[in-house]
Amino acid sequence: MVKFSREYEASIIPEWKAAFVDYKRLKKLIKKIKVARRDDESSFAAVSVAGDLAAAMPKKEDAGGGGGFGFSILDPEDEECPDTGVLVRSADKHEREFMERADEELEKVNAFYTGQESELLARGEALLEQLRILSEVKRILADHAAARRLARTRSLPLPQSPSGGSGRYLLSGLTSPQSMSDGSVELQAARVAEGAAVAEEVMAALERNGVSFVGIAGKGKAKDGGGGGGKGMRSSALQMPATVRIDIPATSPGRAALKVWEELVNVLRKDGGGGDPAAAFVHRKKIQHAEKNIRDAFMALYRGLELLKKFSSLNVKAFTKILKKFVKVSEQQRVTDLFSEKVKRSPFSSSDKLADEVECIFMKHFTGNDRKVAMKYLKPQQPRNTHMITFLVCSRPMSVASLLPLVTQPTWKSMFALISLHIFLYGCNLFMWKSTRINHNFIFDFSSNTALTHRDAYLMSASIMCTVVGALVINLFLKNAGIAYANALPGALLLLSTGVLFCPFDIFYRSTRYCFMRVLRNIIFSPFYKVLMADFFMADQLTSQIPLLRHMEFTACYFMAGSFKTHPYETCTSGQQYKHLAYVISFLPYFWRALQCLRRYLEEGRDINQLANAGKYVSAMIAAAVRFKYAATPTPFWVWMVIISSSGATIYQLYWDFVKDWGFLNPKSKNKWLRNELILKNKSIYYVSMLLNLALRLAWTESVMKIHISKAESRLLDFSLASLEIIRRGHWNFYRLENEHLNNVGKFRAVKTVPLPFRELETD
Repeated sequence: MVKFSREYEASIIPEWKAAFVDYKRLKKLIKKIKVARRDDESSFAAVSVAGDLAAAMPKKEDAGGGGGFGFSILDPEDEECPDTGVLVRSADKHEREFMERADEELEKVNAFYTGQESELLARGEALLEQLRILSEVKRILADHAAARRLARTRSLPLPQSPSGGSGRYLLSGLTSPQSMSDGSVELQAARVAEGAAVAEEVMAALERNGVSFVGIAGKGKAKDGGGGGGKGMRSSALQMPATVRIDIPATSPGRAALKVWEELVNVLRKDGGGGDPAAAFVHRKKIQHAEKNIRDAFMALYRGLELLKKFSSLNVKAFTKILKKFVKVSEQQRVTDLFSEKVKRSPFSSSDKLADEVECIFMKHFTGNDRKVAMKYLKPQQPRNTHMITFLVCSRPMSVASLLPLVTQPTWKSMFALISLHIFLYGCNLFMWKSTRINHNFIFDFSSNTALTHRDAYLMSASIMCTVVGALVINLFLKNAGIAYANALPGALLLLSTGVLFCPFDIFYRSTRYCFMRVLRNIIFSPFYKVLMADFFMADQLTSQIPLLRHMEFTACYFMAGSFKTHPYETCTSGQQYKHLAYVISFLPYFWRALQCLRRYLEEGRDINQLANAGKYVSAMIAAAVRFKYAATPTPFWVWMVIISSSGATIYQLYWDFVKDWGFLNPKSKNKWLRNELILKNKSIYYVSMLLNLALRLAWTESVMKIHISKAESRLLDFSLASLEIIRRGHWNFYRLENEHLNNVGKFRAVKTVPLPFRELETD
């Protein structure tokens, strides 16, 4: 049977660990009580035995009849000895300490639960308001779309949307501002009238849901002027979109362009275009995005309520278990019963049905009262642990195949070996993160039901190398048989790999493949996409895969130039274009990463740390350029330039690794030169990891050493250094995410906050 303390430690929410009952500390206090009572019992037994012996001994009286010579402190007359009271108080002291500590833990749990519950309730109320607004807007749009279709069937002069559907109109029922100049005056008047009617109705719906409108001149005129009320109301209706809108985060180029256009329209309206209802830049896509945001916010709220329920049940169980142990040791039944009643009356132990209410609301508005579909969103199933046998079967050929590229030409085999190694190390990262309860899915914002497990990563790595082994064996057989174009088989393998990556069918981890391609797109177009944790984490991986990118360049050149027909490997390595492209590839990942830092600098309120981080990647680009120049002209001057630039970049990178990314080298930390909070219990692992990172960061020194080796040995050395850099990156990944996880723990962030779409704009 598993002890409750182990089960409790394995079940607590890592981000809220500090708010849970300190079960271990209370258990230690109970052990102190047990030891103190055992000492008390032995002392009382000794006193009792000594008293019996003294009573059995004959009393000796002196000549004067006094009892002075044989007097003993254990005399029965001194039975009310204060020493026994001192012994009892020794045990009572520990019992009082336990009750005081338990009361402090109860107050801590209550305070945290109350704060979290109030935040979730406030979030729930805001979501209900957002849902009411969304329902009203959708109803109004549906009604007017139906009226528009009815009008078209009756051949009324109402315009049709360029996209063919009424939903592509703006909320005011209009198309883009350019289309306002097209058509007759009557058509434009019809558009304006319809837009005013829709805008007025939406405005009234929003006001009913608590959205106030300030700074609207037309509205004041409507209230003050009796005869001119109609004109004032039309003016206020047309100006409504400048006061309230659907806020869409500019996380992609399309949304950014949409937001810029909306701001431009609003500026033009302020400059004199106030009568243009096309400024109501709220169309069907924005409504759909708003609905998705509200749905995601309800999912996050439900998860928060479920975590709060788990927090409540675990703490109630912990108090129940520890009080049972206390009453068993101390025999203080009355005190224990009073404290148990206090626990039962506490806010965190009171059961509520908020999660059930959220579930009902979600089913009603987002899944059509289909509970099964709702549970797929609210409680996604965890993936089953599989593929262990497959990994064990494939691991042996994978280890053999990994050695093959070391003694062969630097083509496709090296590329696949590096990819397989990186995926394997990522699987090791996933295994360690899961073992240490680092919530990587929350940090990366991955869905728990589609995210990769370490077994999946192992299977992918093994499958890649098994496929490469199979292709290599077939290639050798074709060569021995004298078949023409035998070297075209690796090209077919590359095409197959590309086809699998872009395969639209739900096979071969489609969600992971699409996520990978989406992250790569975000990296390549870094200035135009919002930088998320997964984006810059993947960009950091690319900075360690520069040799892989060069292998990809060589492989593409090898097959596209038709070199595989005659085996001229030097065709793609001797040309100036190849060398220039290799130079670009050498600093391109650093360039993307620097752009991400600049984007974060602008988004995060001019955070100077982001500029400093960008400087680190700029120094790496300079060092790569100098080494490339040294490879072309190996003169003493460029040797010193390589040493200076690479040494500066290495010191910069080591500082950022240890201090910023890992959070180490804190002189005030309780763990010497580490950080206050550590997940691994053995501190020596951290020190060894720092030394290993330092050693692997100095791999560039090989480029300035005059090592006379053959071409095959040179390829072996290059592949070894590339593999060591990937190993260093996999090693870096664990500590980087550990530090990020502890930051989340420090802020008690266990559920992401989804931005709400409807908001009121500030007006002048």
